[in-house]
Amino acid sequence: MNGRLTSAQPYALGLFRMVVGLLFACHGAVSLLGLFGGTDGNGSTLETGAWPNWYAAVIELVGGSLVLLGLATRAAAFLSSGAMAYAYFKVHQPQALWPIENNGEGAAMYCWAMFLLIFTGSGAFGLDRLLARRASAREERPAEHTPVAA
Repeated sequence: MNGRLTSAQPYALGLFRMVVGLLFACHGAVSLLGLFGGTDGNGSTLETGAWPNWYAAVIELVGGSLVLLGLATRAAAFLSSGAMAYAYFKVHQPQALWPIENNGEGAAMYCWAMFLLIFTGSGAFGLDRLLARRASAREERPAEHTPVAA
């Protein structure tokens, strides 16, 4: 049984990455694009350049999309994890100590989920893995033989 679980690990990790990336990108889409009702439920968006919310929304949308696709996963997860740590400690934690008390569960969970992806990478189904496979296939291809002129 342990062997089957181990062999399924990249696939479970890939699915985890895709779900976390999609949900994270949705947060940015709400704030930047007014999707899913926008920030107020009526389709309103954040003012461009408004610190820190607009920048956080850009990181959520772009970082979440990259994580979802498995493209530059580790870098996107690093930036996203840091943004969520900032959100937790600057916005939520001053209100109360525990995430359940300060509405910081989302920020804390995204911070730690993205932190995990920094170390694990994209897992299965990621573009990172596909691009790496293509690059290694190109390197392994034997050089074409060209006849030497006498």
